[in-house]
Amino acid sequence: MSTVDIVLAGARGHGRWHLENIRRLQDKGIVRLAGICELTPLTGDEIPEGLGTPEQSADFGALLDSTGARIAVICTPIPTHTDLALAAASRGVHILLEKPPAPSYAEFRRMADGVAAAGVACQIGFQSLGSHAVPAIRELVEEGAIGEVTGIGGAGAWARAEQYYRRAPWAGKRRMNGVDVIDGALTNPLAHAVATALALGDASRAEDVTRIETELLRANDIESDDTSCVRVTTSHGLQVTVAVTLCAEDPDEPYVVVHGDRGRITYWYKQDRVLLQRVGHGPEEYEYGRTDLLENLVDHVTDGDDLLVVPDATGAFMKVVEAIRLAPDPAPLPATAWHLLPDENRRVVPGIDGLVAAAADSLALYSELGADWARPHVANEVST
Repeated sequence: MSTVDIVLAGARGHGRWHLENIRRLQDKGIVRLAGICELTPLTGDEIPEGLGTPEQSADFGALLDSTGARIAVICTPIPTHTDLALAAASRGVHILLEKPPAPSYAEFRRMADGVAAAGVACQIGFQSLGSHAVPAIRELVEEGAIGEVTGIGGAGAWARAEQYYRRAPWAGKRRMNGVDVIDGALTNPLAHAVATALALGDASRAEDVTRIETELLRANDIESDDTSCVRVTTSHGLQVTVAVTLCAEDPDEPYVVVHGDRGRITYWYKQDRVLLQRVGHGPEEYEYGRTDLLENLVDHVTDGDDLLVVPDATGAFMKVVEAIRLAPDPAPLPATAWHLLPDENRRVVPGIDGLVAAAADSLALYSELGADWARPHVANEVST
């Protein structure tokens, strides 16, 4: 098999993970890092050992042309995704595009339609959807292991220090210089919880969503939400509720739970770990492997393997992004609802860990769970 040349756009921040992953695949002889696109070139110390001296340029198109790369990995600020993806597509270059794929549904459609018209492959970087746990859970559901599915919950209780929102000019912004960014808890750091919950609810595509309710709040001094929840009603009447925070008291692994009338399946998606609890049986726990999305894209390009996360399979997630974009700006939590942990320089919302779990368990929004700071807020509702 011939080695596939790759260009990485955005090699700092989360891009460092992609550098390491490309090195892993390069060590296997599958790919070669041909170029790095950054506004400021990486120093030798910033390039992992074993990747050689890839060509570097701030001009993405020129770099694709000069390297002749077959695949571009795009890990740049959210508002740049569509234009960079289309620049790659126009050159016949296949794409791994980081999540969220775009800051608005219109930009998403422009990207997805343009990529399709160009005839190139595009994989969206929801790594959790590459887990072998996802088809295994679907099989359990189809077998009736938990009876009839009654709803899907998602929970993410994470913590971010205040400097997290200063990591880049667009961090924590809803828009910048008149351009949508939509860098909120549901749309970026915990986007996997939303996309995975929708996938397990058999509601991945835009047409699978009929109603979206959002409650967006913030403890930090930012534009976007850091404590929020969303409830999606699917076209087959199922409710999918995801509650998240970046202000947890005790940060823990995020998860998605499939509720049935005879049991439940909990999936800790970063760990590929599944817990099956059902009537008449003891708890059963499983761990699964995972197919790397870049490796899957390479196998698609070279051998015709099916892609795991095509753009249209993230259409429902993008409908959620659009509902958040159109919602009123996140409401600041009252000063009495949070406090600062000086040693960690982060804001904490007391009781939020329990509320996040309760929302995933009951499919209720924060305002329906009795939180003092949530009671005055009426959920913003969008019909699609």
